[in-house]
Amino acid sequence: MVESTTSYYSDEEMKNIAREYKELLSISYQILTEDDKKLIRLAFDTAVEAHQTQRRKSGEPYIFHPIAVAKIVASQIGLDGISIAAALLHDVVEDTSYTNEDMERLFGKTVAHIVAGLTKISNMSRENDISLQAENFRKLLLTMNDDIRVILIKIADRLHNMRTMDAMAEHKQAKIASETLYIYAPIAHRIGLYNIKTELEDLALKYTDPDRYFMILGKIQDSREEQLAYIEDFTKTIEKSLNEQKIDYYIKGRSKSIYSIYRKMESQGVSFEEVYDKFAIRIIYKSAPLEEKFLAWKIYSIVTDHFRPNPTRLRDWLSTPKSTGYEALHITVMGPKGKWVEVQIRSERMHEIAEKGYAAHFKYKHGEQKEEGIEVWLNRLQEIFENSESNAVDFVEDFKLNLYSKEIFVFTPNGEIKSLPKGASPIDFAFAIHTGVGLKTRGAKVNNKLVPLNYVLKSGDTVEIITAENAKPNKNWLNYTATTKARSKIKNALKEETKTVASEGKEILIRKLKQLKINLNEEVMNDLVSYFKTKTSLDIYYQAGTGEISNQMLKDFASHRSSFFGLFRTKSAPKKNVEEPVYTAGEHYDSIVFGKEEESLDYSFSKCCNPIPGDPIFGFVTINEGVKVHKKTCPNAISMQSNYAYRVIQAKWVKSEERDFKVSLKVSGIDRDGIVGDISKVILDSKFVKLTNINIDSEGDMFSGKVSIFINNNATLKKLIQDIKSLKGVDKVTRL
Repeated sequence: MVESTTSYYSDEEMKNIAREYKELLSISYQILTEDDKKLIRLAFDTAVEAHQTQRRKSGEPYIFHPIAVAKIVASQIGLDGISIAAALLHDVVEDTSYTNEDMERLFGKTVAHIVAGLTKISNMSRENDISLQAENFRKLLLTMNDDIRVILIKIADRLHNMRTMDAMAEHKQAKIASETLYIYAPIAHRIGLYNIKTELEDLALKYTDPDRYFMILGKIQDSREEQLAYIEDFTKTIEKSLNEQKIDYYIKGRSKSIYSIYRKMESQGVSFEEVYDKFAIRIIYKSAPLEEKFLAWKIYSIVTDHFRPNPTRLRDWLSTPKSTGYEALHITVMGPKGKWVEVQIRSERMHEIAEKGYAAHFKYKHGEQKEEGIEVWLNRLQEIFENSESNAVDFVEDFKLNLYSKEIFVFTPNGEIKSLPKGASPIDFAFAIHTGVGLKTRGAKVNNKLVPLNYVLKSGDTVEIITAENAKPNKNWLNYTATTKARSKIKNALKEETKTVASEGKEILIRKLKQLKINLNEEVMNDLVSYFKTKTSLDIYYQAGTGEISNQMLKDFASHRSSFFGLFRTKSAPKKNVEEPVYTAGEHYDSIVFGKEEESLDYSFSKCCNPIPGDPIFGFVTINEGVKVHKKTCPNAISMQSNYAYRVIQAKWVKSEERDFKVSLKVSGIDRDGIVGDISKVILDSKFVKLTNINIDSEGDMFSGKVSIFINNNATLKKLIQDIKSLKGVDKVTRL
């Protein structure tokens, strides 16, 4: 280590740094060669010296951060010596006087390239602007395609930052946590780093909803002993049979993550106690590669001999591994004490791949083995990167679309398996086969039956695409596609089609306007755009080409233009029945509603124009900060509405005390005489609640139905739900 550094670190800190270094070498998943150790030592000494004057917000020397990131890279992600060295150096160029050239001279091209990728990302991430943040993500994703180790080290960096965020300001904690949920956790999941993904989600929840986080954490800790006892009961029941078959195995429990319990509580409107599958049991066995599947099904047979399985909950990831490379057999059985419990059966190899993802996948890959897991996924990502010149926000959203976690497996007529996201249509399948097939799609057969193109495919379907030379995509296709590839190819095709039609439409428009004694120039075009309420001149040409703008409409335009009001075109353009609300002096307008349905959404005021009650306003949906409210006269209004029209929503001021909100409730339980009357009475007796519709159906001895109401606020709603729940026979009340 460089001697000059000792003056900046206390003796205790030096001891801790040396201990951390030894630990880093000892916990490496990969076997490190002597050359690896030399490279890591040089990187370590360079980082210790480079960061000597820096301290973290907590007060500890900054060097502990890159060492911690390197430890995650070495043990949890399981990367090689080059990656460990790059992790130690990931902030050196960013924060110190070292340059990329220094990195290449000292450590070679590969390490320098990875550090440069990480540096570029760090520089960008300091910007607060949303579109720059999107650009930052785009660069991150593009570098991932270049060298996967960049994103893996970035995930490790993000994980350590999330672990040590307590010293940060609250607003920064929320921002970083939201980013983590938005992009880093899904990427970790997609790469197969399930443990890291889980920890990132849990830590993000800790800072975005701390009350719920600590409530769930406390309850999980309280039930730990109960879980251990349950696993012991389960194990006792099956261990004799497993031992008789001479299977080398061990059983352990896994609690469901805090975040996944939270998601389930939110999506299903249930309490912690009502989430029934809060933990899973894993049976991990040793096996020779050729016997893995055989042994897995043997264990399945033993488990189901003792416990009744739920046939709808069988997940066979052995025959068709997930596109992350994940393999296992998941079954849900009625375990001891009449509780449903998920049992995961996997070999040691499968378990290692599930824990380490990328690194373990390559450890076990031999010879000419077929590409799977991360390689296939990276190849798929090429489809997005081909379209990388698109708007940064759209690009990131498209990428997120590709981060699907739930997959289905469908077959071509020849029996080839294709993996698609849940919710995919025949159009997605057609583009997965080939872009040319997708663009010429005329219809589809599923299991030998003709189906509409918006048909939702299911696992096991055999899909055949019917093509025609004159077939071409239309706008509606975008409403029922679930893959990035299909969407980007359809959009490109529609753009080309629009340009062709617009070119013909321009000629038609010039000719028709001449007949009306109007020469098409810039002023006339502005009038047309204003009159027909389009965004651009291209829209006008296109509508003229399709015949959407008829001869009569052009005649009306001509007469409008020649009228007195037509001289004041900016004020006289026809309204589309959108009336500006009238506000009365002295009234207290304290809330805002959005869209045609006048929904209540979380919002904040923009600082660029500072709207006050009564100002004409609109909402703008941002990426990370929810809805921002702007004045219609805001200096940025034009730019936002022209570049991001899809994110602009109507808004108006209201008085909250006079406002009711429409809510639908789903009610279910055990049927009895008078249940509908009792539910209606509870609602009618409730102050500030108006019943608009109640529809209850009975089947056997159960009932379920929907109740529609108008209600003034959330507190009233919570009390109403409790009152309905307390009725005899009512089991569940959830908000739709």
